[in-house]
Amino acid sequence: MNIAIVLSGSGVYDGAEVHETTMTMLAIHQEGATYQCFAPDIDHMHVINHFSGKEMNENRNVLVEAARIARGDIQPLDKLEMKDYDAIIFPGGFGAAKNLCSFAKDGPECTVDAEVERVIKEAHGQKKPIGALCIAPVIVTRVLKDVEVTIGSDPETIKAINSMGGKHSETTHGEVVVDEKNKLFSSPCYMLDANIGQIYDGASAVVKKIIASI
Repeated sequence: MNIAIVLSGSGVYDGAEVHETTMTMLAIHQEGATYQCFAPDIDHMHVINHFSGKEMNENRNVLVEAARIARGDIQPLDKLEMKDYDAIIFPGGFGAAKNLCSFAKDGPECTVDAEVERVIKEAHGQKKPIGALCIAPVIVTRVLKDVEVTIGSDPETIKAINSMGGKHSETTHGEVVVDEKNKLFSSPCYMLDANIGQIYDGASAVVKKIIASI
């Protein structure tokens, strides 16, 4: 069983959330499955200094940065064909809302990266499970619209999800909302105030439910 993981860079403020990503990798390994990381070969929306929190005057590439988390074992997203994988998971981090789509800037009117949209539609069309952690459910909602997801309890994000045609269910740490019709599995992770153990609980719960559904 092989699962695709789609990353949005490296680091919570401008890329993929590192804890959510690594806990997802660990959970997949512990379930006896394998994974392959992918990321779009595009520029970051912007670059954030993770020490100061300030924007930096430089450009970075999403694929190159994501390769840091994947230890170099990563492929460009345009190489991902869902017929070769059993499921797909999107960790969160602001990169999901800045690089994989424009939700951070445009809210419910956001656009989604063309390759991200393609793989979500491929997975959905092939009835392959889709996992979405943290803020990532907004991407899937924007693409598929009539889905049930969770991002925890943030009122503005819930409002945006509902306005995009989705249905939101409030959850807490380690809980998963399962949309059986769309084979979509989501958990809030760092959309809530969380510690790394609670992040593992959420990522692991999503992975277990995905694998049980295959």
